[in-house]
Amino acid sequence: MMYKSCIFDLDGTLTDTLDSLTFSVNLTMKEMGLPEITREQCRMFVGNGSRVLLEKALRAASEEAFERLEEAMEIYGRVFNENCMYHVAPYEGIVQLLGTLKEQGIRCAVLSNKPDRQAVHVVETVFGKALFFKVQGQKEGVPRKPDPTAVLQIAGEMGATPEETIYIGDSEVDIRTGHAAGMRTIGVSWGFRSREVLKEANAAYIVDTAQELLELISAWEEKKGR
Repeated sequence: MMYKSCIFDLDGTLTDTLDSLTFSVNLTMKEMGLPEITREQCRMFVGNGSRVLLEKALRAASEEAFERLEEAMEIYGRVFNENCMYHVAPYEGIVQLLGTLKEQGIRCAVLSNKPDRQAVHVVETVFGKALFFKVQGQKEGVPRKPDPTAVLQIAGEMGATPEETIYIGDSEVDIRTGHAAGMRTIGVSWGFRSREVLKEANAAYIVDTAQELLELISAWEEKKGR
């Protein structure tokens, strides 16, 4: 049984979106008359969707600010819609990696905790429409990662069982997602979390480059094909 599909996280895994997230949060905070957050704070706040990101940003300002969460969500929705492509770029080697997986007949998809419309917009702008079978962000009524519901559904749509699917991400949320889904899970060290955080989340495999990721998948394919 060979691997049929790879499901990727987006922010911090395929694309470097830290500047766009920091920029949009800080425009929101500025409009609310609140202190801005740093790039490093944003790096630690992301991973669980926009609501949690804003909860943490507001709490960093004050407990009183946290009470204005709904106002922040409304402003951020508008601001991020306009700026979700700010300074966004794919990580080194990612485009080649995706092209090679496609050539090998492995279907690829994206599952992000970023709002669905922006997730699709970022992927289609950066990578076009040909590389991914499906792109899905956070949708109303669908549990957020690390709940495995969405990742299992996407694998099923690609005609793959959990055992035939590899899940790839850059955070503890992603490691927990892949494990909960019963998928072989790879952590990438170039994203928003350190290697130590990934290890603490029980990541069995951590790679440092896109080439290393491809080599690992190819080695598993070879073993499975024997």
